Amino acid sequence: MGDWIKLTASDGVTIDAYRAQPTGTPKAGLVVLQEIFGVNDHIRRVADGFAAEGYLAIAPALFDRVRPKIELGYGPDDMKQGVDIRAQTTLEGALADTAAAIEAVSGAGKVGVVGYCWGGSLAYMAAARLSGVAAAVGYYGGMIASNLGEIPKAPTILHFGEKDKHIPLTDVQKIQEIFPQMSVFVYPADHGFNCDARGSYHKPSADLARARTLEFFADKLG
Repeated sequence: MGDWIKLTASDGVTIDAYRAQPTGTPKAGLVVLQEIFGVNDHIRRVADGFAAEGYLAIAPALFDRVRPKIELGYGPDDMKQGVDIRAQTTLEGALADTAAAIEAVSGAGKVGVVGYCWGGSLAYMAAARLSGVAAAVGYYGGMIASNLGEIPKAPTILHFGEKDKHIPLTDVQKIQEIFPQMSVFVYPADHGFNCDARGSYHKPSADLARARTLEFFADKLG
């Protein structure tokens, strides 16, 4: 269903991106933002899943600025490598690449952004800082609570796990207090509950969050 393309950001940096195309005319465009494990098999399957729902989906390889062709698993060594590469990235670079991905799918209509873990935080920041975002969804973004001065300009919903040791519920409550109008969903699950390749995968929570995400995008994007 998908293929690899090149994106060139506004600062001239070129990165890879995985593009998943729907059958027929797309409903809209979606940018899928990775965890710290790169645009690996799981993220590509997530993009494919959105394409199966009728969206033109693109997942930019946000680690390419530091180290191209990164696809990691979920073991301790992979986690360490992902954390190390993530530490070498900049928010500005990641958002520039996200903006390039938004532009790449904008021909499909309105554009939504959805991200997971690090990508969940980036989806929130994209809604606050980037133009062309019509809706944003963030899954367990750990940087959101420390960036609440950034106000999303597009409708945004967030998903968190109540058992997440990386994001305390006090952070989630802080988000809910600052943005009482925002739908912030909490599930009986751990960090990474959406990823069926991780031990923390929780299918009931993943299924419900996906249903809510698709309903939200259908309303905001078409």
